[in-house]
Amino acid sequence: MPQPARRAMRAPVIEILVRSPQWAAQPRAEAVVRGTIDEAARALAPAQLAAHAELAVMLTDDETIRALNKQWRGRDTATNVLSFPAGGHRAPGAATRLGDIAIAYETLAREAEADGKPFAAHLAHLAVHGFLHLLGYDHELDEQACAMERLEREILARLDIADPYATRDAGA
Repeated sequence: MPQPARRAMRAPVIEILVRSPQWAAQPRAEAVVRGTIDEAARALAPAQLAAHAELAVMLTDDETIRALNKQWRGRDTATNVLSFPAGGHRAPGAATRLGDIAIAYETLAREAEADGKPFAAHLAHLAVHGFLHLLGYDHELDEQACAMERLEREILARLDIADPYATRDAGA
């Protein structure tokens, strides 16, 4: 019996806010973020993403992300990516606000260099990771982490980006 056709996902509306001049060193960063999130939306089952979804991505620096991390998570340290799911209700016919993602330039660059990964590949991974958090995925428990990482790997493979967890898993 033939499988039912999978409804094509509509790409979410993505607002990108560049809040650090350091991002000028990566002129393709906005295109990488958009393309990655668009591909992630196409990879998901239709029920996982509203037809009219919106989100914002802030490309920022360690100082700003540290302040956000301290304010919202009680952790006084910079991190690579933070996600802030919107939650709540929406008016009938209005777009679903998924939330916001913040990505720190310096931490991303340090991690990419330390792991021998291209900057754009690590940016794509963080964009997918943050986007999945907006959709309710988490990695607090081992089972959740396995499911989220599997989906990250699948989405990144569709973009011809190497498995971001391969070196960690090889050492396990």
